[in-house]
Amino acid sequence: MGNICIIGPRASGKTTYLAGLSYFDEYRGARSRYKIRPLNDDSRELTDKAENTILQGLSVDPTRLGDRIHTVDDLPYYSFQIEIQGGLFKPRSIVQLNVRDYPGEVFEKILHASEEDSIYEEFIDECLMDDVEGCLLLFTEWESSNDGFYSKLMNRFIEMMDERDRLNTYRLAVVMSKCERGEIWPGRLDPETDLFGVYLKKTLKTLKQRLPPQNLRFFAMSTFGVLGRYDPRPNRVDAYGSDGRASILRDPPRWKPYNLIEPLYWLNRP
Repeated sequence: MGNICIIGPRASGKTTYLAGLSYFDEYRGARSRYKIRPLNDDSRELTDKAENTILQGLSVDPTRLGDRIHTVDDLPYYSFQIEIQGGLFKPRSIVQLNVRDYPGEVFEKILHASEEDSIYEEFIDECLMDDVEGCLLLFTEWESSNDGFYSKLMNRFIEMMDERDRLNTYRLAVVMSKCERGEIWPGRLDPETDLFGVYLKKTLKTLKQRLPPQNLRFFAMSTFGVLGRYDPRPNRVDAYGSDGRASILRDPPRWKPYNLIEPLYWLNRP
């Protein structure tokens, strides 16, 4: 069994990613094949959300702090069984994934949380518990203007890991999400060098200097994917509603995610 947390700024695609993960129960990843089965009601509701929202050309509502969310226990909790298909040199294995979807406001407030912000303290305590394998960290605002903020934020998060004696036992899968964008799609094969090393240099340096190399890996991922092998246009368009910026599928019948499982598999490796 593997407990992980998924964190990232607002609009980084966390809830949409989980909906896509729940929907694609038969999935061919970048290097392996997987079967995914939702195990609880929250996870099954994500499957319905993918069918009735994403595939209908609508955007998934983000997870936000508000009237119904005051503590960590108010947040949805998802559980999946992931079967990794064995190959010539790989045995078949099964991973149980338990994950909570935190609002982006929680992540962004790490630097400046006050004593009145009890949910942020609960968030850190739960993220860094001894039975949590690690964290799937989604970045999406790859413009260099965000690099300084992300670097400071990650520096503080690593300090919190050290304060709880998790520095050497906590894995961090750092993901550039929404990599279907034309500007960054070519860099998906070597995201550490061609994405983080180009757009988020300070953040990359902070992470590599302060974390053990065996507990840190960089990935690129896209829930929406591109239109096809010979048509690398993003299968996503931006939409705007009452909640601000959102993303919807451009062509629902051609929905094919990229690299959804690989970061999870790495986080849950023996």
